[in-house]
Amino acid sequence: MSETGTDAKLIRMANQIATFFASQPEAERVEGVAAHINKFWEPRMRRRLHELVDGGAEGFLPLAIAASARVRRPEPVASTA
Repeated sequence: MSETGTDAKLIRMANQIATFFASQPEAERVEGVAAHINKFWEPRMRRRLHELVDGGAEGFLPLAIAASARVRRPEPVASTA
């Protein structure tokens, strides 16, 4: 799958999680999304989420963007040079 296709899938997944938690009490929404992503997404997925959000990628729901601030940032990938 191309990076663009992978990115679209990641955005869709983040939005699906945000849509589920949108029905929760407002005080629990952001933490619920972030906790789910922290628990179930591997470091590469979380790293790419941050890259996309930091880069201003479009398509994320506001709740997904808000939750990204509470998603753990994986360690940077070590350079092989």
